[in-house]
Amino acid sequence: MTADLDRMQRVADPLADSAVAAALGPWSDIGVAERFTRIGAMNRLISGWKTNADLDGWRAVGNGVTPEMAASLEAFVQAARGLPAWADPAKIAQAERLFFEQGPLSCVLLFCSSLPECYVVPDLSAVLQTAGQLTAHTDYRVRSTAAMIFPVMMDGGLTTPSGSGVAQILKVRLIHATIRHLILRGDPSQAGGVVPPLVHGELHSMHEALLAHGWNVDADGLPCNQEELAYTLLTFSHCFLASLRRLHLGVGDVDEAAYRHTWNVVGHLLGIREDLMAHSFAEAGQLFATMQARGRADPVSPDPRPVLGQALMAAMSAVIPFALAKPVPVLMTRHLCGAETARDIGLDGRVSWLSRALFWLGMGLIGLVDRLGRLVWPQFSLSRVVVRVLGYHVVTKLLMDQTRPLQLPDHLLSRVRDTVAAWGDDPKAPRWLNVMEDRFTTVGRWAPVDRS
Repeated sequence: MTADLDRMQRVADPLADSAVAAALGPWSDIGVAERFTRIGAMNRLISGWKTNADLDGWRAVGNGVTPEMAASLEAFVQAARGLPAWADPAKIAQAERLFFEQGPLSCVLLFCSSLPECYVVPDLSAVLQTAGQLTAHTDYRVRSTAAMIFPVMMDGGLTTPSGSGVAQILKVRLIHATIRHLILRGDPSQAGGVVPPLVHGELHSMHEALLAHGWNVDADGLPCNQEELAYTLLTFSHCFLASLRRLHLGVGDVDEAAYRHTWNVVGHLLGIREDLMAHSFAEAGQLFATMQARGRADPVSPDPRPVLGQALMAAMSAVIPFALAKPVPVLMTRHLCGAETARDIGLDGRVSWLSRALFWLGMGLIGLVDRLGRLVWPQFSLSRVVVRVLGYHVVTKLLMDQTRPLQLPDHLLSRVRDTVAAWGDDPKAPRWLNVMEDRFTTVGRWAPVDRS
């Protein structure tokens, strides 16, 4: 396994990388300004992908589009747009229902499990920090992730022409390839040795930051390589399912298998090799632990992980209106991810004894109440209510912030809002529990909260 993963560090995404290399032209022949202009033209092209149907027979036409760019991107789309032969539409539909039923819990686990675990691998965090360090708000990274997850997990996102999941995934795949191209200053298939950092003044864009970053291919493999992509996939599939179990909200083997299968389909569309995908909870856990340990064993300096972790928690705390509850994101992340991950990403600092005591006492009491409550209501879960309350504030004030809407096509953003609105009542909870939840959220349908 170790030897295979070592090899995967030097493999990226040949299909997407060759498409971007052809679209942007030879590095030695084109200046930086022209390269950025071509990236802008490419981004305008792919921003036109609103639905999966837009990929059918797509033609690259627009200002600044060269014949080479058109040919390479059109070939990429036709080669990459199809679901794998092993994709099971019934399992995908089952996973979509699970995501909808979990609702705000899915979003909380994105913040308190998936992204924190994603930040643990130093090389991966270094790229994430460079790609996002010039944005005005830390939540940009989270909102960009949500802009892919919602289209993927909504009804028909991967399987229908009117869905948008495939289109959004292929955008992300080309973005990954562009990041590699800029960091390595050329086609990743031809990269080797050390790409030295550039001496620079003030950086004005993400592309400038990536270009100036530098990279040691011999020591670190390729940026956004196959191992890192497969690890990231596990943070969205395995970590989600493991966190549900940790909260005593597990969904059963059949639903877990459907969810894992759906994310493996996503992995295929992202260009991840099938031999790096897990097909059981145990296999996923072992692969995740192995990859994470390998990442920890290869630190970078300065360490970008604490900055990312602390900024993520700060973004969550800022939308929680209750002073005593503001440390809950940190405490929840520690609970779901464990002490080692918390240390890695800088979340092992001091939290007031009162907040800690209330959190752990609350978790213990909630577990007891849940066990007793299920004697009367089989699906009763006070822990689910607590996480839903946290999810309400995160979803309506951060992900769905009206002043900075998710970067999605208008029709899709409208569907996301309708989906979030339907999370206002928990169908698994008795009415009196929904009424109690409303005291900490809002009555009726959930709507974006204007924080301006």
